[in-house]
Amino acid sequence: MSTLGTQTAAQAMAAAVARLRAAGVDAPARDARILLAHAARIEASRVTLIAPEDLEPEVAERYEQLIALRAVRVPVSHLLGEREFYGRRFKVSKDVLDPRPETETLIEVALAEPFERVLDLGLGSGCILVTLLAEVPQATGLGVDLSEAACLQASANAVLHRVEARIDIQQSDWFSNVTGSFDLIVSNPPYIALEEMADLSPEVRQHEPDLALTDGGDGLAAYRALAAGVMKHLAPGGRLCLEIGPTQGQEVAAMLQAAGLRDIAILPDLDGRDRVVFARNEG
Repeated sequence: MSTLGTQTAAQAMAAAVARLRAAGVDAPARDARILLAHAARIEASRVTLIAPEDLEPEVAERYEQLIALRAVRVPVSHLLGEREFYGRRFKVSKDVLDPRPETETLIEVALAEPFERVLDLGLGSGCILVTLLAEVPQATGLGVDLSEAACLQASANAVLHRVEARIDIQQSDWFSNVTGSFDLIVSNPPYIALEEMADLSPEVRQHEPDLALTDGGDGLAAYRALAAGVMKHLAPGGRLCLEIGPTQGQEVAAMLQAAGLRDIAILPDLDGRDRVVFARNEG
């Protein structure tokens, strides 16, 4: 039975806010509102309209379950089953990294010049590759991920955004199953050092896949693998765009320079933190 009982939507939401605040949730009012809309199957903008009304028992029950899960720090995106990224909604789950606003910087850098063939290494939810193909209708792409579950999730998002005819998705450990040449290569690899994992929020640490967060070492292993293989697959004149942690720019730039790439730049996100390393094969 629901512990919320026969309450108005406003009363239920107030109780939920208090519960989430006590649980240490960052934005309890926002989350309580979003989850009430989800429980009532309405748009979040309409929550104010139902505030004076009694909640239907099944809605109250759904809301109780959602708030209980959020109180133990299950991410809102997992409870909704989706997350917005670059103006589109992507299906997400515990098997993939949640799309994050700062990754939109990578999209902006990638879209700054034309491309026809793009490779996404460490595909995850598919948000990067699907977005790029949706924004550039003449482009085709290959996305690879070590996780079979991630490949399935990305395939679903490709269908959702109607780019499935222009996308190839394969299970691969970085370049191991990749063939061919690309004029754009993108990646948001695991870059959190093992020693930094304990500092992450419970939402990330307990509910997102370790494989997508950390290499289990210094956070730079993926960049070493990418630098080692990129010149075999980046066409002359082609571009490489990598998301990085805010302290990794210089080290990653040095790896790419040593690999033979040029025109290297470290670019900030909207918060002014280093977020993307750009390089070109001047071949």
